[in-house]
Amino acid sequence: EHALDPVYARKLGVDLENLLISQPDTGEQALEICDTLVRSGAIDVLVVDSVAALTPRAEIEGEMGDSLPGLQARLMSQALRKLTASISR
Repeated sequence: EHALDPVYARKLGVDLENLLISQPDTGEQALEICDTLVRSGAIDVLVVDSVAALTPRAEIEGEMGDSLPGLQARLMSQALRKLTASISR
């Protein structure tokens, strides 16, 4: 969705100076960034907003009307297993 209202975020108490914002093109890119950040140990909190916007690469590169059932669910399932393993280390 690529939208952040800095005024609203500040009102919520977000320290924008210490906020890393990433707006990748695909769900795969977003989840790889998440995994890299988790494994680095450089962050304390990770927020993904929104899961619905994590569009798989195949869907983005496909034609309108292509039927790709379960693609996002498979992407999320794989990513959550990978992130869970990285977090538990």
